Amino acid sequence: MSYNSSSMTSGSGSSRRAFEFGRTHVVRPKGKHQATIVWLHGLGDNGSSWSQLLESLPLPNIKWICPTAPTRPVAIFGGFPCTAWFDVGEISEDPPSDLEGLDASAAHVANLLSTEPPNIKLGIGGFSMGAATALYSATCHVLGHYRNGNIYPISLSAIVSLSGWLPCSRTLKNQIEQSRDGIRRAASLPLFLCHGKGDDVVAYEHGERSAMTLSSAGFPNLMFRSYNGLGHYTVPEETDEVCRWLTGNLGLEGFRLN
Repeated sequence: MSYNSSSMTSGSGSSRRAFEFGRTHVVRPKGKHQATIVWLHGLGDNGSSWSQLLESLPLPNIKWICPTAPTRPVAIFGGFPCTAWFDVGEISEDPPSDLEGLDASAAHVANLLSTEPPNIKLGIGGFSMGAATALYSATCHVLGHYRNGNIYPISLSAIVSLSGWLPCSRTLKNQIEQSRDGIRRAASLPLFLCHGKGDDVVAYEHGERSAMTLSSAGFPNLMFRSYNGLGHYTVPEETDEVCRWLTGNLGLEGFRLN
């Protein structure tokens, strides 16, 4: 199932920009609906390709929502336009120059989750730039707001990052320590980060450093898994571990792995 694009605005006044998101693909749960996870694709990809993989996983209690990022010029490609959750020139611990785009994508994801039933656990996962956006969303949830100051409206129960990195990580610990609610939310949010040691797109060191930053910032329920020889893609060993981790952390019923 899929539905068409929607727009999300970010910023205020004359700097206000509209972002046109592409087609969203939904994978319905095959069993009792217990959790909904928005899954975010990587740079230049779309929601359809991941929805096919997610539908094949032995997780009958999860509804997957796979949106498609806006098409925009991307600095890392010399300004060539492609689907991207935000513009990026280099992978860095500092905020990206396009913090407005990152906030708009995080808000789009939160909006997709906002209509789920109240008894359903909510999560965000992604690959590469999608993983970076998922981790950024986790920090918005913990801090209670986006970087533009707007309130983050969703309570998250799980975050999965495959071959990603944490944007805006340099100031995270200091920001969380200034908020009693932030400390509490960080302590209760489970995160699962995976990275291949042979990744030549998002270097392994970025994933490892992101996990260390999150851990020191007050996320004790964090698991970091590395895979020898794995490049910038996913393999069954990794997705099997994601299935086990989601099942355990979300308390899912119908997990079967051959």
